[in-house]
Amino acid sequence: MEHHSGTMPSPSEAASNGTTMVHKMTMHMTFFWGKNTEVLFSGWPGNRTGMYVLALIVVFVLSVLVEWLSHSQLIKSRTNNMVAGLLQTVMHAVRMGLAYMVMLAIMSFNIGIFIAAVAGHALGFLLFGSRVFKPNQVPPYEKPDLPPMSC
Repeated sequence: MEHHSGTMPSPSEAASNGTTMVHKMTMHMTFFWGKNTEVLFSGWPGNRTGMYVLALIVVFVLSVLVEWLSHSQLIKSRTNNMVAGLLQTVMHAVRMGLAYMVMLAIMSFNIGIFIAAVAGHALGFLLFGSRVFKPNQVPPYEKPDLPPMSC
């Protein structure tokens, strides 16, 4: 049986012509609980509990890093404007890349991944953006190197 349309044969067609079908995971379009999911890469973390926990940790750490970059003051005020501008551009690109990775992970619609991302952003903001660990700072606050991310 020939297929010219570019579509995959149905399981009955595949069985009748001797080809084998590759099992693919179902893409969820609503939030769901469970460790059997795909996050960022095909087949990862799969259905192994340890790999799912690793995926949760990776998403959590990525979220904390986004907040750290959003609130960091790494560029010294005496830095040449050209160098400072290039450093800001690189930091912005890295921050946006990490933020998009977190967004893509959340698009797995897995509730555990969603909670890990929100918890990572919350902890990152608590550590780097809030006044909790900066008690002696009074207004006006020093501005971070990068402008805040807009929604």
